[in-house]
Amino acid sequence: MLSDVTTPQDLDDRFRETLTALPAAQQRRDPADPVTDDAPLTGAQVLDLFDAQVTSRQLDLAGRWLRSFGEGFYTIGSAGHEGNAAVAAALRPTDPALLHYRSGAFYCQRAAQAAAEATPADQAQPAADTQPATGTQPATGTQPATGTQPATGTQPAVDPQRAVDPGPAAEPEAAEQSEASEPSGTEPPTGGFAAYADAARDVLRGMVASSQEPIAGGRHKVFGRADLAIVPTTSTIASHLPRAVGMGLAVERLRRLDSAGRRTGAGVRVGSGAGAAHAPWPPDAIVVCSFGDASVNHASATAAFNTAGWYDHGKLRIPVLFVCEDNGLGISVRTPEGWVETTLRAKPGIRYFSADGADPVQTYAVAAEAAAWVRRTRRPAVLHLRTVRLMGHAGADAESAYRSPAELAEDLDRDPVAATARLLVDAGVATGEELLARYDETGWQVRRLAEEVLGEPKLASAADVVSTLAPRRPMRVARAVADAAARASGPGAGARAEAFGGKPPELSGPMTLAQSINAALADGMLDHPQMAIFGEDVAAKGGVYGVTKGLRDRFGAARVFDTLLDETSVLGLGLGAGLAGMLPVPEIQYLAYLHNAEDQLRGEAATMRFFSQGAFRNPMVVRVAGLAYQEGFGGHFHNDNSVAVLRDVPGLVVAVPARPDDAAPMLRTCLASAAVDGSVCVFLEPIALYHTRDLYADGDGEWLAGYPEPGAWVAGHVPIGRARVYRVGSADDLTIITFGNGVRMSLRAAAVLAEEGVGTRVVDLRWLAPLPVADIIRESSATGRVLVVDETRRSGGVGEGVIAALVDAGYVGAARRVAAVDSFVPLGPAARHVLVSAEAITDGARTLLAR
Repeated sequence: MLSDVTTPQDLDDRFRETLTALPAAQQRRDPADPVTDDAPLTGAQVLDLFDAQVTSRQLDLAGRWLRSFGEGFYTIGSAGHEGNAAVAAALRPTDPALLHYRSGAFYCQRAAQAAAEATPADQAQPAADTQPATGTQPATGTQPATGTQPATGTQPAVDPQRAVDPGPAAEPEAAEQSEASEPSGTEPPTGGFAAYADAARDVLRGMVASSQEPIAGGRHKVFGRADLAIVPTTSTIASHLPRAVGMGLAVERLRRLDSAGRRTGAGVRVGSGAGAAHAPWPPDAIVVCSFGDASVNHASATAAFNTAGWYDHGKLRIPVLFVCEDNGLGISVRTPEGWVETTLRAKPGIRYFSADGADPVQTYAVAAEAAAWVRRTRRPAVLHLRTVRLMGHAGADAESAYRSPAELAEDLDRDPVAATARLLVDAGVATGEELLARYDETGWQVRRLAEEVLGEPKLASAADVVSTLAPRRPMRVARAVADAAARASGPGAGARAEAFGGKPPELSGPMTLAQSINAALADGMLDHPQMAIFGEDVAAKGGVYGVTKGLRDRFGAARVFDTLLDETSVLGLGLGAGLAGMLPVPEIQYLAYLHNAEDQLRGEAATMRFFSQGAFRNPMVVRVAGLAYQEGFGGHFHNDNSVAVLRDVPGLVVAVPARPDDAAPMLRTCLASAAVDGSVCVFLEPIALYHTRDLYADGDGEWLAGYPEPGAWVAGHVPIGRARVYRVGSADDLTIITFGNGVRMSLRAAAVLAEEGVGTRVVDLRWLAPLPVADIIRESSATGRVLVVDETRRSGGVGEGVIAALVDAGYVGAARRVAAVDSFVPLGPAARHVLVSAEAITDGARTLLAR
């Protein structure tokens, strides 16, 4: 019944009926010939696409079968989207891909391409047990479905209405006519399931959460493998698109520059300092990023399209091919007819291509044309691929609740696997019976693999689960800092002196926090040639507080540059750049603005190592100006004191330097950790302390500090998760635990208490994630009285974590909190009513001591 068309059994039955009913062509066609007279694909190439599509379809059926008895944990499938196999065929297996979660056929095709590239053609033999049961062997040695034109020399049929130029910057028409014939891919082996067995096993392992799954290791079912240049993405809607733009920007930059900033050919090496790495993809690679039609409406997608178009408008090249797979639905929500085409055509700076995903020849021809255009022009384009969705959104989705039988039947009529079968039969390349035999053979092989992976081990402990999350190698980080010091004082001394105009910062006298950060950034740029600083206002203006002043003049606009005003895009650029081999240091202008883009940190940055077992990483140091206490300038957008969302992200490093003499070594640590371990660090800079000079009295200069010479960097190294302790008086009576602005206020309070005979130790946490728990426990136990001074809010603030750490460790002394009120920070003098003050700290300490 039509009400049952979303069931696996019904889809399987209907496909069998379709193949059985296909009439054989009157004449057989040589598979080495074009599948039709004017097609860009041979019959053998289309047969390869059919095998990839069938493998994907059988994997979907296997996923539902596994779930039926509780052994499968993921049923979002690719049925109806199998036309994306032709997109994969039109690309190169070295083009990095971020894939939509309905990309099973793409994944299978890419795996076959990569295997063919690694195996000489004269050694590639199909497995004996995977031939069609009919006895008719598929043709071998034919040209691949990869962009190479058949021997006839015919060009792909191109609909002149299909490609829409974004504006006056378009390439000449004559160039467009030649690009479609450019070879794009690699020969996949022909011969049925053998070419796709490894890919099928990968996907099945993801479905059953096997710890032997090659990319996520049982942590999630994702499409990804480093050797296939497929970067894993989570199912967060559209969140990977800003990263794709960043990857495109980085790929284009890295293909032009070697480690010394000179133009180079193939084999780009990025950097010579800690964490130097080879650019992971060929110089002419393009980035491909697929997503669904519902994602077009997401803010992250809008940000990505806008950023790509914005840079293209400014003549900065970003070679990204967006692929929108449009099945007309977002779970149960319909996409209005024509909306996707209308909105994608309207994106400035992004060229529009369109194809019917049920037509493998057209899909391949258009995808090859689009890929060739992006590869040659190094500009962004979007391929609008019209698809259908079969078997619903996922296993529990009953489409009959929101779709009519007629609509479901229409989708079945556009089944892309059946369409490929019809093409092959009509062309005389195969009969329906032969294709059904291939389908059944693939189904048997997939079911056999499914039964094999059922017995594979799962992640067995919490330690197993988190082992790939954020590895910490403090000794290597310390060694990287030492190596940087040796370079700065040795072979790099001349370049360093030149960069600082002959006067290195250690000779400049006492510095403010802002000046120290500026000098440390400059030293970082000298030691990490792959490092780039970018964000709103960081280049020409030098930052709204002058923290990046002069860096663009020293290091050039390619390494220090302004971005458009969009935090999601700023972080996305950083994520993509890090993945491509750079060391990005993006700036978020104010902490309050970070909340616009939190998912780029949580859902994209912090999850990369977790979902790839370290095969991919996106090292990044995000500088954020934040916290409160700005004099004469305020309101909650510029005095935000909320860091709870940062501390809640697993694996994220959160650093808060309070003093100039901590800022430089902490920044060096973050840069080294990003380069060595691929860490994602947030360097939260207290705005109110940027230009502070005094501690106890006007003019005392006690908040200034000298910048250490490279020879002192090792001795002054600050490991992640280590606090700093200040001792005032005897330091025996009270422990104050604080950070950021609280350090200065607590030291002032401690001076007042010292006059009353109270000895205090002030603990500057310095790191909010991970918290320096060992230091907290040691310094708290030394006095038995703990005052936690938390400039963030009482609910969800840092103080909660400190108190919890004390309780978990069995601390039995007295403890008290002084924290900001659960309120946004108001404008002007009213802020004093909700923020912590030195007087409140003193009063809190006296209350605690009186117990």
